[in-house]
Parts: sequence; structure tokens; C-alpha cells
Amino acid sequence: MEKFTEQLRNLSARVEKLKDSITTEEATKTALVMPFFQQLGYDVFNPLEFNPEFTADVGIKKGEKVDYAILLENEPVILIECKSVDQQLTKHDSQLFRYFGTTSSKFGILTNGIEYRFYTDLEEPNKMDASPFFSFNILDLRDIHINEIAKFRKENFDVDNITSTASELKYLNALKVYLNEQFDNPTEDFVKFLVNEIYDGMKTKTTLEKFTPIIKKGLKQIVNEQVNNKLNAALKSTTENKVVVDEVEIEEVPEKSKGEIVTTAEELETYSIMKVIVKDIVPTDRLFYRDNKSYFNIVLDDNIRKWVIRVYFEKSRNYIMLNDASTDKERTTIEFNQPIDLIDSKDQINKVVEQFV
Repeated sequence: MEKFTEQLRNLSARVEKLKDSITTEEATKTALVMPFFQQLGYDVFNPLEFNPEFTADVGIKKGEKVDYAILLENEPVILIECKSVDQQLTKHDSQLFRYFGTTSSKFGILTNGIEYRFYTDLEEPNKMDASPFFSFNILDLRDIHINEIAKFRKENFDVDNITSTASELKYLNALKVYLNEQFDNPTEDFVKFLVNEIYDGMKTKTTLEKFTPIIKKGLKQIVNEQVNNKLNAALKSTTENKVVVDEVEIEEVPEKSKGEIVTTAEELETYSIMKVIVKDIVPTDRLFYRDNKSYFNIVLDDNIRKWVIRVYFEKSRNYIMLNDASTDKERTTIEFNQPIDLIDSKDQINKVVEQFV
């Protein structure tokens, strides 16, 4: 599994480099899509296994072709419809929908080489669902994505096994999307539901408007407090100079003697937060820190030339500097109150990390 994960990470980096130079659907297939299915273990040059331009006649239309079909015992089990890398996938699922019902295939995949959407027939047999049960962006791969992608590897592929978990996965993902949207911008119905639980007065429009920012702030505080509690508990419980945060191992440095540079609790907490931030991009054992009197360096591969951020704890403010330019004047700085606040800058930090992957 570690090798497969590394292969997908390498493919992700390759897609990032190539995507802006690709302008056609055929180039997308050759440069982005076929290499992905190669990583899944399929022989993309064997038409008995990975069949291009597979015929899927639809009603009175004959000769309709889907871009690829993965075959098992000469029968299609996965249909793959491709679009150009510069196209959004919205509204392109109708073509795959038509093909799905005319074959014995159990799964359909719609992709532009960056985003992959996986469909099946949970709602009605032999009729492709309107929404995917699983989707991911190869430029934003996470461990949970890799675990699901692995189920489609040639050596692991089992229709019954995937189908049995597809329903839970589909609605779990839908729930996560819904809650994320509510955390960022709670709807009136969502606010009304929560207000009914905590407020006994009249639920007028003015009342709901008053509670909306309170609820938004409260939801964010709950998440921050939970993460902070885990980090604080981890920093207090040491075993052989190591702590574990959310299954991320963190080395803890003993306090230095007087006259030396002392790594503070705040700096260690920042290092812990960084482990959590980057764990979907690189193995966390590649992250190190270098402390000095002016700032706290967090680096990759214990190499100061691969520094990711510099952390400054000053009397007037706390801030980080990103290694995203050639000079300090051009580099991005981000202020924060507590180390946990750096999670809000996860995307900017990971862009820096990716340049060293």
C-alpha cells in the first residue's frame, strides 16, 4: 500500500506539471487518464482488458462509443468517459448515464484527468445514479481518497465489496459536503433548526439574522477546540520523547540548558499543527524543525534549503513567513493568534510543501 500511495503522489505531481500544457481531450487521455489506470494495475495497451472506444449502443442510436471500458471475462465492468482537462465535469454525466444502462457494467467513471467521479446504481438497478458515490481531485489527494481508489486496483477489484460500501460512502460524503457548507455559510433553515434548540423566544427573521454569525462562530470554535484539545493532550503525554497527534508521530525535544536556544511549547505546538496540515501531501516523517534565536524553521527532509515556513513569536504579533518567493520582501506573511489558527492557511502552506515533493 505504501508503494501504491507513493505512485499516486508521484502521478499527482506529474499532473500538476502537465495540466497547463494540455489543450485537447486526446492529450488528456494519453497524458493524464491512461497513466492513472496504469497505476491501478491495468494493461492500458491490451484491448482485451482496457478497451478504447468501446461500443455501447443506446436505443435506436447504433455505434455509440464510450472512451474506455475495463473488461472482466470479456464483459465491461467499468465504463470511463473522458473530457478535456480544461473542461468542468458538470453536465457531462448525461452521456455516461446513457451508456450505463445498455451494458452489464456496474460502475461508471467520469474524468477530466484531474477530477474523477465514480457512479453506480444505488437508487435503481441498472440505472446510473445522478450523483457519484465517490469523487476526488488528484491534485488534492488525501489518505481517505487513496484507500477508496485502492479498491479499484486490478488485484483488489471486487464488485460486491465496492457496492456494499458505496452507499455509506455516498451519503457520508454528501453529509460532509453539506456540513462544510453550513460551517462556512449557514443557511436560514440550518440556523432556524439550531435556534429552535437553544432559544425559546420568537424566531423572527431579525432573530435568525442575529444568531447567524453567532452560530457560524460557535461551529468554528467547536472544531478548533477539539483539535486543540487533541494537540495539548498529545504534547503532555510523552513516550520515549515522542507524542502522537491524530495518528501523526511527533518527536519532542527536551528543554535546553541555559544559554542555548530553547524550543518553546508554542513552537512545538506549531510543529504539531504542521504535521497535521501536511500529512495528506507528504509522509510526516519528512518534516523536521530547526530552531534559532530569531525564528523557528520548519523544513522538509531535515534540509534547511527546503524550509517551508519560518515562525515568529513576537510581543506585538505572531506570524509565519512562507517560502514562496526568492526574497523576504516578496514572501507571504500570515499573522495568527494561536498555532491552531494555521489550519486556516492549510492550502497556502501545502502549495509550498508541494514544490519540494
